[in-house]
Amino acid sequence: MINKIEILSLRASQYCGEIILMVKTKAIAKTEKRILITGGTGFLGTHIVRQFLDAGETNLKVMASRVPVWMKDAGVKAVEGSVTNRDDVAKACKNVSAIFHLAGKVSRDNNDAAAMNRIHLEGTRVLCEAATEAGVQNMILASSSGTIAVTEDDQIVDETYPPPVDIILRWAYYASKYFQERAAIENFNRDGQRLVIMNPSLLLGPDDERLSSTKPVLDFLGKKVPYSPGGGLNFVDARDAAAAFISALEKGRHQEKYLLGSENMTFEQFFGRLSRLSGVAAPMLKVSKKLAMAGSSIISSFYNNWGKTSPVMPSEVEQAECFWYFDSSKAITELGFAPRDSQETLQDTIAYLRRNFLGEGVFD
Repeated sequence: MINKIEILSLRASQYCGEIILMVKTKAIAKTEKRILITGGTGFLGTHIVRQFLDAGETNLKVMASRVPVWMKDAGVKAVEGSVTNRDDVAKACKNVSAIFHLAGKVSRDNNDAAAMNRIHLEGTRVLCEAATEAGVQNMILASSSGTIAVTEDDQIVDETYPPPVDIILRWAYYASKYFQERAAIENFNRDGQRLVIMNPSLLLGPDDERLSSTKPVLDFLGKKVPYSPGGGLNFVDARDAAAAFISALEKGRHQEKYLLGSENMTFEQFFGRLSRLSGVAAPMLKVSKKLAMAGSSIISSFYNNWGKTSPVMPSEVEQAECFWYFDSSKAITELGFAPRDSQETLQDTIAYLRRNFLGEGVFD
């Protein structure tokens, strides 16, 4: 006959066994993430891929028009195609549990509206439909702080600020990102699905091979910034943004938005920082918004009449007269977002651009 002590011992062993099994199950689940990153070869995507690889993640897929050899050599599965192609997307979504949707087109030219809408809106709808069909449970969407935090004065806003639609709709890029968010919310909202929207500001830091985000700094270093605009900006290190995106996979809440930025500063302050770190003189000229807009319109019209691309877009000038200020407290509290000192970001950006682009004819 089994006595009480033996019964208690047996139960304790069973209980310990259950705990061990739970721990093992959680560990297995952690290693069995099946992650797809659309646009994973861009500035932000490259940093996300590298951080996943550094953390030992082995089940990664990257969807892009072309995937670099170093990613393939690191064990990343390449899916070469477009987010607007249903067959390509269906193939990419197979055996995936989470998607980081970064694929997009960055342009300040309103003439690119159709191309941006096709990628950001139609591409997102196609992806959400394929993801739902494949049983994908999580999506982290890369949007922009510009769908929330842009004002004509120097307000510092947060995620509760009503989208300034009257301003956003002036510019094709931010309009397309605003409607992209809405498309994702409408099409990835089934039971068991979780959509987290990330809203980083201007991405700076090293490894922007396509100059998709760091071109303003390169222009400054090349002395191609003629004057200091009257607005203000916020920027974030791409490495810190990447870490926040990865954290959002575990900690982000469904249909919540998270603003990612480091510091708010006027363009005059921004150029002053760049000047002190690079030794390149900051622009001294200041012009009124009205004069800047009129001048950019004249220059743009002149180039357009000759069938050439204008060196300055009226939309860019108008954006530089606005303020892109916000508070990232929500991301810091909920995601553990930890932006580094902005001086480090600027130093690393300058060093990367000088090492990889200066002297190679990019200013011609």
